[in-house]
Amino acid sequence: MNVDISRSREPLNVELLKEKLLQNGDFGQVIYEKVTGSTNADLLALAGSGAPNWTVKTVEFQDHARGRLGRPWSAPEGSQTIVSVLVQLSIDQVDRIGTIPLAAGLAVMDALNDLGVEGAGLKWPNDVQIHGKKLCGILVEATGFDSTPTVVIGWGTNISLTKEELPVPHATSLALEGVEVDRTTFLINMLTHLHTRLDQWQGPSVDWLDDYRAVCSSIGQDVRVLLPGDKELLGEAIGVATGGEIRVRDASGTVHTLNAGEITHLRLQ
Repeated sequence: MNVDISRSREPLNVELLKEKLLQNGDFGQVIYEKVTGSTNADLLALAGSGAPNWTVKTVEFQDHARGRLGRPWSAPEGSQTIVSVLVQLSIDQVDRIGTIPLAAGLAVMDALNDLGVEGAGLKWPNDVQIHGKKLCGILVEATGFDSTPTVVIGWGTNISLTKEELPVPHATSLALEGVEVDRTTFLINMLTHLHTRLDQWQGPSVDWLDDYRAVCSSIGQDVRVLLPGDKELLGEAIGVATGGEIRVRDASGTVHTLNAGEITHLRLQ
């Protein structure tokens, strides 16, 4: 399938975003700018100044974007959906905050499923991949623990990047996978799924994690886990615990339950 790159990079339809998310949805505010440094940083700055719950910030381009572990990344203007969402939590939800990144990744998978995208999966905890190549990065940051606990969830999803524009060889875009999509429609759909998944997250049941496990491509893989302190663990990822931790069985049969670590898949299934 040939994808019309120029059409994919048309500016976001802000009026439609506000109609679907504010008038017909459950969001508190939609902020749009053409360029910013970091949508996550912008919302973290607004978190303590009365920004309403479920505030959305989206742009065409970021010039100081950050990924996990503070890694910088960038992409041509209009080639991604770049968005952050501010979500306020109750005090009793703070101890479960570690599973929010998983719910955020699952929302992207829901949106890809709606498009019929094949070969998509989540590398633990929330790297969205297609056929093992990274499509979307997610960064979750928290603030306000002394007053109103708040998380800011940020996504950068590659929509129309060409092979020459990819930041790393192991990345991909929807266009490269033969999927043409309107960025505004994709953004609305993904954010709507996020609201649904976080509603589930906020409830008493953890059954939504079964949906996560079903699309987690790390489960069943031989993996290398780079642990804090430059330690390394080799083994097979055998599952995801109810707290969102990855469970890895090493060669001796010992099962390690990890809440942090950089995973590399050693073979593809």
